[in-house]
Amino acid sequence: MQNADSAQRTSAARPSPLSSMRVGIATLRINPLRTFLSTLGVVIGVASLVAVLSLGDGMESFARREMERTTGVQNVYVTPVLSDLLDGIAIPRERVPLFGVDDARAAAAGVPSAASVAINYSGTTTLVAPDGRTRAARVSAATASAAAFYGVETAHGRFFTEAEVAGDSPVVVVSHPLAAVLAGSGAVESVPGRRVELRGGARTVVGVLPPEERDGGLAVYVPLGAGPRVMLPGEAERPRPLVLKAPRVEEVAAVRAATERWLAGRYGDWRKDYTVGTEQARTEQMMRGLLLFKVFMGAITAISLLVGGIGIMNVLLASVTERTREIGIRKAVGARRRDIVLQFLSESVAITGSGSLVGLLLGVAAAFAITGGMRTWLDAPIHAGLSLSTMLVAALSALIVGLSFGTYPALRAARLSPIDAIRHE
Repeated sequence: MQNADSAQRTSAARPSPLSSMRVGIATLRINPLRTFLSTLGVVIGVASLVAVLSLGDGMESFARREMERTTGVQNVYVTPVLSDLLDGIAIPRERVPLFGVDDARAAAAGVPSAASVAINYSGTTTLVAPDGRTRAARVSAATASAAAFYGVETAHGRFFTEAEVAGDSPVVVVSHPLAAVLAGSGAVESVPGRRVELRGGARTVVGVLPPEERDGGLAVYVPLGAGPRVMLPGEAERPRPLVLKAPRVEEVAAVRAATERWLAGRYGDWRKDYTVGTEQARTEQMMRGLLLFKVFMGAITAISLLVGGIGIMNVLLASVTERTREIGIRKAVGARRRDIVLQFLSESVAITGSGSLVGLLLGVAAAFAITGGMRTWLDAPIHAGLSLSTMLVAALSALIVGLSFGTYPALRAARLSPIDAIRHE
């Protein structure tokens, strides 16, 4: 009975885990300067990590936009087969299927995972300038979706619409040099609405493309069905690929598989007449490059976070030495090893937690300031990105640092003998 009462008193004297955590956090207030200096290392480490990851997110978004606009890494190409191999000799086919507007609509409906579908083929044409001279120009016959698909923008007016493509309307979008020819001594802004005499008939200008540094030639865009009438003889019979764009570079394989299923449902044994291809090598190269960039930059900044963790461990080891007597008294009145461990780990996590919060705010501010300077001085349209993964990495890294570098001092404190600790001066 006496042993049971003694056990109950000992159990009542033991601190709860919550009280051990409160003791650990309250201890940080005793020496605020040392706490501040140990927290500063974590602040710098987390701020560096967040700033680099945010800059990496922003640069990744910029790279994706540029790759999408200037390359075909997100495209899936459906191309007609042009020849058959007979006795080791390629024999050109007499008839090659040509994709049209109906095929583009069917592909858009049959492959909903594709962001957009477009058909675009090129040739040459002639036009009559206002001064009566005959001029030559490049011509692209395209669906209305080609504008967004290939990043074609208009400086004045607009691109032609789906309704105009379906109705084969006599409209045209002209390049800036051609608009200058049509305007003569007038302003280029006045060209939309004018008529231009192309091969195959007169057409109304609905849009003008922006000027480009290397654009010295004349060029026009016409609705897809107008290609055979506007282009020179034979050019419109060239193969015209059907192109589907994946929403993201990571989804190219899925869009390709969906495209092959659509072809099988529409044409049966489609492999006899069509091939499906992607720029897989360039796609994999881009994904690998983006990943390596973020991992490399994150590894560099993780060094500063490691230095902050070492600072925390040094502070806690010094704290164990200074508070040896206090630890002995706590253990003498019933504190267990896990209570002491929890106390010191609470101090470590409190330091890293507060440091990570301040570091997160400073890192985001630094990233936005740096990208603002890049836009101002380098004319680079880069904006800092703050993704959920960046915030999680910052929080988890701070927690891991706190637990990792706080464990040894906590275990060292927990192993102290109560009698030797109380004797310590």
